[in-house]
Amino acid sequence: MIGRTRRSRLARVLTALVLSAATGLASGPPAIAAAAPASVLAGASNASGTGGARGAPPKVVRFPENFLWGVSTSGFQGEGSFPDSNWTRYVERKANGVKDPYGNSVDFRHRYPSDIGLAKGLGVNVFRTSIEWARVEPRRGHRDPDALAYYDDLVRRIRAAGMRPMLTLDHWVYPGWVADRGAWDDPRTQADWLRNARFLVNRYKGQGVIWITFNEASQYLYRETLSRPMNLGQLAAMRTALRRTHRAAYDMIHRVDPGAPVSTNVAYGTVLNALFDAALFNDVTDKIDFIGIDYYYGANLENLSAAHAISGELWRIDPEPEGLYHVLKNYQRRLPKLPVYIVENGMPTDDGRPRADGYTRADHLRDHLYWVQRAMADGVNVIGYNHWSLTDNYEWGSYRPRFGLYTVDVRTDPALRRRPTDAVPAYRSIIATRGVPPGYVPKRKPGWCSIEDPIATCLGTTPTPPADYPAPTP
Repeated sequence: MIGRTRRSRLARVLTALVLSAATGLASGPPAIAAAAPASVLAGASNASGTGGARGAPPKVVRFPENFLWGVSTSGFQGEGSFPDSNWTRYVERKANGVKDPYGNSVDFRHRYPSDIGLAKGLGVNVFRTSIEWARVEPRRGHRDPDALAYYDDLVRRIRAAGMRPMLTLDHWVYPGWVADRGAWDDPRTQADWLRNARFLVNRYKGQGVIWITFNEASQYLYRETLSRPMNLGQLAAMRTALRRTHRAAYDMIHRVDPGAPVSTNVAYGTVLNALFDAALFNDVTDKIDFIGIDYYYGANLENLSAAHAISGELWRIDPEPEGLYHVLKNYQRRLPKLPVYIVENGMPTDDGRPRADGYTRADHLRDHLYWVQRAMADGVNVIGYNHWSLTDNYEWGSYRPRFGLYTVDVRTDPALRRRPTDAVPAYRSIIATRGVPPGYVPKRKPGWCSIEDPIATCLGTTPTPPADYPAPTP
């Protein structure tokens, strides 16, 4: 049950996002194409876009040898021993949604060598994390030598393990001294953010880094609005600041680290997706080198459980793996010249307990990657996939949602042991064999009338399911 205060805040945020979206959509995204090229639409002779009659075996392609397989985490969520920042303050005063004290999280700050070893054992070739501004520059103009030594060694070990660093410059966390000045309300924050970013890009240039400027701008705005909190004017100012800063950062990174790919990953948001895109993505499509998508939850008329996200009970949401197929196709249609990278995808469980329906993390992984293979067969240029996350971590106020390939019981296990879930051998096998097993049938069958592509799916023309499934009926 959502309390009256929570409902009021949610309504205020949604109103703000609507206003923000109106601003963002008025001019139209500069690089969005009207139609996909023939390579994307090839074979789409029926409404399903699969190029075959209903009941025919679906087209599934193997992942290419140069595909980017990764795992994700973020600095604040996993490092522990965290310095003064906006989020340490939110936790201390139990701001909106904070239930658990941060403690030392999963102590990635001191256990990163062994965690990198776990990632290497999966066979991945990308390791995503964030370089935390609050740790690097705890006081304005002072860079902490211990923090720099830690990040230097982290990047070195990632590369030595045969992985490519994907480094996020802003995963919703900024130093306490920035918060004291009013955060993104203060125009100086843009200049200071860019100064720190330029320093980091100079430090790690030429090392094959994939750069992410802002993680999920829509959720950054949302969480700041609830946690600071911000009014509509402040939200609009922050949105403008993120847009300007990303555009400047994109140009700076290409000057300093030529050839390095740059993007800002966008959170997919079902019925609110147009608002999520309007937060930043729509205004920077000419300043990204790939479409970075974070996909967790979809919705259809047989599955409206995504509403549990409002209460924070993420583990009660029923996954919609086939939604990822539609999302990939839709973003590729909008920006046909850019490749697509799934920067985050994963499933929470309730404190590590099995789901009541028996659906496991391995099932989730296989089902989603099956639909990625289907999208690639239909012409979507997918170049990479990251699983969120390598280990369980601090999910912005709570340790209850567990996303990790390796589970860690922060609240009851002082040793913070990393225990493998069933998804560890599943992911290792998928990487080694470049896809799900031949003839794989997803455990979760497609639902009817998907929010991700209502025109096709509500007319009963969803992607052709495997032969084991009956055709969906309206």
